[in-house]
Amino acid sequence: MPTFAYEALDASGKPRKGEIDAGTSDEAITKIKSQGFFPTSVRERKSKGGPKTEAAKTTKRKKKKGEISINIGRVKVKTLTQFTRQLSTLQDAGLSLLRSLQVLEQQQKPGMMKNIIGEIAEDVEGGSTLSDAMAKQPKAFDRLYVKMVAAGEVGGVLDLILQRLADFLEKAQRLRAKIRGAMIYPAAVISIAVLIVSGIMVFVIPKFQEIFIDFEIELPGLTVWLIDTSRWMAAADPGQTIPGAVWVIFSPFIAFLFIKLVRKTEPGRAVVDRIKLYLPLVGPLIKKATVARFTRTLGTLISAGVPILEAIMITRDTSGNYVYEKALTKVHDSIREGESFANPLRETKVVDAIVVNMVDVGEETGDLDAMLLKVADNYDEEVEVAVGSLISLLEPLMVVILGVIVGTIVVALFMPLVKMIESVGNQ
Repeated sequence: MPTFAYEALDASGKPRKGEIDAGTSDEAITKIKSQGFFPTSVRERKSKGGPKTEAAKTTKRKKKKGEISINIGRVKVKTLTQFTRQLSTLQDAGLSLLRSLQVLEQQQKPGMMKNIIGEIAEDVEGGSTLSDAMAKQPKAFDRLYVKMVAAGEVGGVLDLILQRLADFLEKAQRLRAKIRGAMIYPAAVISIAVLIVSGIMVFVIPKFQEIFIDFEIELPGLTVWLIDTSRWMAAADPGQTIPGAVWVIFSPFIAFLFIKLVRKTEPGRAVVDRIKLYLPLVGPLIKKATVARFTRTLGTLISAGVPILEAIMITRDTSGNYVYEKALTKVHDSIREGESFANPLRETKVVDAIVVNMVDVGEETGDLDAMLLKVADNYDEEVEVAVGSLISLLEPLMVVILGVIVGTIVVALFMPLVKMIESVGNQ
């Protein structure tokens, strides 16, 4: 009789590992559940040189001869969402899992996703569960995805879980697309404005400086500052090797890389993520988007049958913000000690009262997953409204800032010209 190695959670949410003898993986899952455990991973232990192992090796050899694997970067969310939706449809139609994967592999264009699906199909054919096979492909499937698939396998509702996953990915992608799309216009306007002002400082201001030198007039302080800035931008001063224009143009990229490096450390990530939440204009938008993300993630996991403690830990790891990670860790520890969800969440003070109240109602009625998804939908709408309001505010704000910059340049140049006209008139 085959032996299956399993990983599971007990009633308190603690991880357990062990082995069990069973005829099939379904029988092994049933035996594990009868012991009061919730299995998260069940896989058959294969003997070396067995027939399945040899078949898998033969399949791998055929694949290596037939195509070249190119695995650079990560799989796009759009591609992953499409794969999830199609796999859900094929499973709902009654096809076997292996046949579904083979069909999806054949219709994929050559690239990373095609290679990954092929490797998953090999592992499934060799006796692995779908979740275990996906766990070996972190470039396509994160921890949240793998755990939901594992829950679907255990509960026998893989097609339904895949459908929910597809819905989750589509909504998350739509939210990101709205925010990024809204930022394109201001970023483009600011970039063009910076280039134009840099061109004026480098090529136009020096011409005026030559005129002022020829007339030998005393320059106002504002004009002197403008000329000094122009000389710095063009690297006209002795000893200056890098033009200031280079620093101005590349400073956003330098700042971005610096923040990335700072966030590599835990103290740096804590400081940066907390500052992001209190930034003017964009801070409230980041808060709403983060709440929408973590409530949708947690609601989707709970509705899939993942134990709440495990679901909270997965949500914590995918929240994307250090402040919310610490808050969810506190909630997780409190629930393990027997408290409810709402009270520790209220104490963290990272969400609005409406979120806490809806979570409280969800716990009382037993529909916590539905309440969390409603909160996510509500915050998605608020993010959309906030993005529109931010764009409406940014447009006049950019006009004012550009007007001040251009006006300063014009005033600084015309003040000496007025003096020149007066001196010529007096003569």
